[in-house]
Amino acid sequence: MLTALGAASLVSVAGCGGRDESEAGGKASAAGGRSAAKVTVRPTAGTTGADFTEPVTVAVSGGTLADVSVMAEGGSRLTGTFNDARTRWTSDAHPASGTTYTVTAGVEDDDTAHTSRFTTKKPGATFVGYFTPEDGSTSGVGMPVSLAFTKAVGDRAAVQKAITVTAEPDVEIVGHWFSDTRLDFRPRTYWAAGTKITLALRLKDVEGADGVYGTQDKDVTFHIGREQISVVDLKARSMTVRRDGEEIATYDVTGGGSGYETWAGKMVISERFEETRMDSTTVGLGDEYDIDDVPHAQRLTTSGTFIHGNYWAAASVFGTSNTSHGCIGLRDAQGADDSSTPGARFYAGSMVGDVVEVRRSGEETVAPANGLNGWNLSWAEWKAGSAA
Repeated sequence: MLTALGAASLVSVAGCGGRDESEAGGKASAAGGRSAAKVTVRPTAGTTGADFTEPVTVAVSGGTLADVSVMAEGGSRLTGTFNDARTRWTSDAHPASGTTYTVTAGVEDDDTAHTSRFTTKKPGATFVGYFTPEDGSTSGVGMPVSLAFTKAVGDRAAVQKAITVTAEPDVEIVGHWFSDTRLDFRPRTYWAAGTKITLALRLKDVEGADGVYGTQDKDVTFHIGREQISVVDLKARSMTVRRDGEEIATYDVTGGGSGYETWAGKMVISERFEETRMDSTTVGLGDEYDIDDVPHAQRLTTSGTFIHGNYWAAASVFGTSNTSHGCIGLRDAQGADDSSTPGARFYAGSMVGDVVEVRRSGEETVAPANGLNGWNLSWAEWKAGSAA
């Protein structure tokens, strides 16, 4: 009798405590032995530099899994899937880098909670994507979603699949790689006025190149304002501005003169300056000009094409002659303080993302990557540049 009671006490003790191990046996049986159930967790318990590019797995031999929980120190949970026999559980996603996880596994007909902990390593090299436009901003209908990566992307498909751009109302949106550091997204035609656009970046721990991982996990939202498209005819030296389908203004302009013809094609306003300095040495034109107070300047290309106010040319130039070094000029006042001038009026009615289309300039079409000007590619050409 004493021997039997002693054995029962041992069973009680053996069945109460959890095991902080990656491999733990089952509970003691009523006969004083152990069941065959053995739980194995990968990454193993106590690991401080675990791989974050593989899923977490929990397996049991000699039993079936009742439940599995994998919790990060911040409270987020890794979901997962059991195999048909419920002898193996695999996380749906990889664990995050630089994070400590606690794994808890239950086995059928076993009161013991099998627990283990591990910490994933931090990536040695990282990259981010700087995005345009800014979160919460309002842009014109020509604004693409443009990302500039801080490191060259080798696995374009993996990176592009980790980025989604959606619109309300819904429209097909496709990404196009201009280089290994630039990815733009746009629909077939200009956005509809009033569209809400969401950029979802799920780049954290995505391997963009060998040993180089993304760090961003965030959503960015911006809106499209009214539609404004301005058409510049440099044979007629005039610009017609249409807003929401209605013609609202016509301005006399001057464009690029002989040898400095203005790029043709569809260009998107990417930056705006009430006043700015323009120095010809910065665009490879030697010492042709250096004007430190150009009024109402709006950038159209990365290479230096602007549509801006001009106070130094004679009033008779506008509408009659193309005399600039490639920019589109409107009559304006020095100091940018006369709101009645054409340069000031056009600037006041414009926003980043508005479209300026140049025709009959005598120059070839602007390169699509020169600024935010991917609209100069056909839809087929645009889709051919997608990696996903």
